[in-house]
Amino acid sequence: MGSIGFRELLVILVIALLIFGGKKLRTIGSDLGAAVHDFKKAMDKSEKDAAAPPPAPLRQLSGQDAEFKEAEAQKSEQKTPS
Repeated sequence: MGSIGFRELLVILVIALLIFGGKKLRTIGSDLGAAVHDFKKAMDKSEKDAAAPPPAPLRQLSGQDAEFKEAEAQKSEQKTPS
């Protein structure tokens, strides 16, 4: 069992041409090319995302910190004239 040679490939292409026709084969070829292009683009994007460092986690506010933030927000609201 070897790889597909020139003659086997030629027979496959002739059979495909007879089944689908010339115009349909061009459409299938362009659709296949677009699918491969989109797949490669998605793979590149996922590799870039995997290589990028993850974003820093947001710090959870404890009860005391939350009360301080609320007090500061209220002070700033009182200082601004309406």
